[in-house]
Amino acid sequence: MTPPALVVGSASPHLGRALAQAFGVSPVATKMERFPDGELHIEVPPDAIRGRRVVLLQTSTPPVGEHLLELLLLADACWRAGAASLQAVIPYVGYARQDRRARAGEPLGGRLVADLLSHGRFERVFTVDLHNPALEGCFGAPLEHLSALPLLAEALRPHVSDTSVVVAPDLGAVKRAEALAKLLGRPWAVVHKARLSGNDVETLGLLGQVRGMRPILVDDMISTGGTLAAAAKELKGEGCVDDFILATTHALLVGPALERLHGVPVKRLVSTDSVEPRQGVPFPHQVVTLAPLLLRALSPDAR
Repeated sequence: MTPPALVVGSASPHLGRALAQAFGVSPVATKMERFPDGELHIEVPPDAIRGRRVVLLQTSTPPVGEHLLELLLLADACWRAGAASLQAVIPYVGYARQDRRARAGEPLGGRLVADLLSHGRFERVFTVDLHNPALEGCFGAPLEHLSALPLLAEALRPHVSDTSVVVAPDLGAVKRAEALAKLLGRPWAVVHKARLSGNDVETLGLLGQVRGMRPILVDDMISTGGTLAAAAKELKGEGCVDDFILATTHALLVGPALERLHGVPVKRLVSTDSVEPRQGVPFPHQVVTLAPLLLRALSPDAR
């Protein structure tokens, strides 16, 4: 089958290079510049787009609003240039954690972003490890929700021993920890967490056996690192070995994340390139590309 025209947004250069290599194509040479007032100006070459299936790759890392708007501008430019169809690959969907309202007066950010993306005229949207899969029902286009867990499990396998235990740092990660533990053939445990604010959490207990064991903490994302730092403190108090592996799909590592994780005896961080790999990480950071996963999903003949 003829490979699609691949358009890569400014937030996804690492994954864009890997996906282009997997398809055996060069990304479409788009032109992006800023007007003096800050508005983004985009141009795509019509000859590279007209009559072709177009895959637009753009993750929505900070600044989230800017990157989402860039994706929509790229989509509109491709549509007006005569693209036969548009498919969006958004490995990390910003605002997905705002999938419910804790109190009156708050917006439903996840639903709003899904509504915005419906204006992109996408035939299909692909995402990876969405924070809450239930958000799928809010998208105007069919959503293909992919899991990076098998890729993470393969990367983790050489570092797993008979003393390893997979740990969910909070109740929201229980299904993910259970699935990863099954893939690795290891037991699992869960830390009970309460969130105090957007930055601070506290732990309320632990379910499972961790004494004398090496924890593999798994979550869909690492944002400020507060959840993992609190979970690590709880695990150390329960007698686990000071030899932590962190596994996540989206290694955002924003704000005080590196400072917080510096106090955790991290042996290795394993993440994907759903977001651009962070520089200056003070411990070994293994980045697993999502390109093979996306190639299978985007190639109908390979399904």
